[in-house]
Amino acid sequence: MTESWLGVDLGGTNLRVGLVQKHTLQAVKNRTVPKTNESRQVYKTLVELIREVITDDVKGIGVAVPGAVDHQRGIVYNLQNIPSWHEVPLKMLLEKEFDRPAEINNDANAFVIGEKYFGQARDYNNVVGLILGTGLGSGILMNGHLYTGSNGGAGEFGMLPYREGILEEYCSGKFFHRKADISGQEAAQLFRKGDSSARQLFEEFGRHLGNALKMIVYAIDPHLIILGGSVSKSYPLFKGSMFNVLNSLVFPRTLTRLQITCSTEEHIAILGAAALCIHQHSLEK
Repeated sequence: MTESWLGVDLGGTNLRVGLVQKHTLQAVKNRTVPKTNESRQVYKTLVELIREVITDDVKGIGVAVPGAVDHQRGIVYNLQNIPSWHEVPLKMLLEKEFDRPAEINNDANAFVIGEKYFGQARDYNNVVGLILGTGLGSGILMNGHLYTGSNGGAGEFGMLPYREGILEEYCSGKFFHRKADISGQEAAQLFRKGDSSARQLFEEFGRHLGNALKMIVYAIDPHLIILGGSVSKSYPLFKGSMFNVLNSLVFPRTLTRLQITCSTEEHIAILGAAALCIHQHSLEK
């Protein structure tokens, strides 16, 4: 029987579940996250969606969550997109419901391990994944394994003090809202129409991100930094100013070896969630 895995993306608007078989995403189902103050209703919807996709040969269920997670115990805390979920023992609930192992982790950790198994990090062991979206999320691979620290909070570069706030305020979609009251996507549309203010916005964003990457390189010295999230789709618009800052690294040899790229996998959140299980399974063999 072929080994299969389920990946669950518990996103801000949608629940998405995918079946991964032979390292290929075979099927995807999605539903809107219920707008309710009843936590059990959200869980019920998640279970119903999983039942639509799960097969007898599924060996584990991985869940990527945009928020705080105790990944060892599989407890989800205070999700902004699901306010009723204050402290949900999701791992225990799913394992009891489906009689299979479940792995729960935040979406940035799922992103970077997903790139290791399914994307552009296959040939790299020391990797930092950055999600440039509504916020700035990050996950770390060291020696081919997720590094989450003693309490699961390693790699929260977005929380580091920077200028008059924290890095996340300068290196995510929050930057565009704060500076111009528009989204990163709207700024990109204006840039492509020749708007000079939008061009300046992206040049400044690139400089801030370059500073963030310098911190990451000095702290982690990865082989690869891979960018994901909605703002990364505008990479060509800020790449130049980002590298202008990176070129000031005091270890120029590091820059010649460092690879920086953007994720190209459409369903990396689902694949990353499944990869959480695949990776754990490989460790237990």
